[in-house]
Amino acid sequence: MVIAGPTAVGKTRAGIELGRRFGGEVVSADSRYLYRGMDIGVAKPTREEQGGVPHHLIDVVDPDEPMSLATFQELAMAAISGVHSRGRLPLLVGGTPLYVNAVVEGWRIPRVPPDPAFRAELEAESVREGVAPLAARLQEIDPIAAARSGTNLRRIIRALEVHAATGKRMSELEGKGPRPFETLELGLTMPREQLRGAIDTRVDDQIARGLVAEVRELLAGGLAPDAPAMSSLGYRQLLPYLQGEVTLEEAVARIKADTHRYVRHQETWLRRNPHLVPIDVTEEGWLERAGELVTHFLDRNAPAASPREGGSVGALDHAIGGLTGQGGVR
Repeated sequence: MVIAGPTAVGKTRAGIELGRRFGGEVVSADSRYLYRGMDIGVAKPTREEQGGVPHHLIDVVDPDEPMSLATFQELAMAAISGVHSRGRLPLLVGGTPLYVNAVVEGWRIPRVPPDPAFRAELEAESVREGVAPLAARLQEIDPIAAARSGTNLRRIIRALEVHAATGKRMSELEGKGPRPFETLELGLTMPREQLRGAIDTRVDDQIARGLVAEVRELLAGGLAPDAPAMSSLGYRQLLPYLQGEVTLEEAVARIKADTHRYVRHQETWLRRNPHLVPIDVTEEGWLERAGELVTHFLDRNAPAASPREGGSVGALDHAIGGLTGQGGVR
């Protein structure tokens, strides 16, 4: 099952509580939980906060190591298969829409590793001549990818990179496959103003708990300021402060503003996903309602057995894997 929602809405708590109740294990779908040493700024749950519920895809790579969507998808599918093999309920929990969709929609993703030299060459070309010539080149090679990429330089370069490596259009290699799982997808929500307040409170708490020191430690350990991991919310906004360009108050205000902006992107995705069952976490008994939905989902797919506190191996096996005969994974 999936627990999705915007930043600071309570996904981590829901995953842990439902994991306890139904014998589940959490598979993180948060792109920043993957990085070691990035804890406070990404609100990563500590071992104590995980409450004995096994968590997967946390602290997988160092912040200076590459992590592609294809690699995440492979890791997530392997983790979900492992959870199922133990007769337990996989809970895909996180607010990175791309990661959630790649798993539950069975995306086909080109397995082409990054080519740093190729990328550097095209990036330098874009600095000299602008994005338009690269976009025109992609239009000739792959009109579909060009339309999807628009003026996004990163996407244009990736599509050109895939074509250069394989001789095939990226649009031929990517797409959605059949959905590999029978899923229950819960979309946690909160009224906009309350969510803004929750975000601001969390940012203040992160600063109080040592976020600035965490960023300093990452940089002192050799992580480059322009490393992809440092583009994370709460980290890139502190760089100007550490470089003496802005005050801490200004940096914190920027973290909050950028997080509010990112939440609007998450909410747009939530509204467009027809599979998500919305649950307002400000309503009394919301967690109990979520539990009822999980029970109904499991019972519907395993009529001969109903999971109880701690989970039922037979029921979960039917509920998650019964439709495919392969543990829910095609």
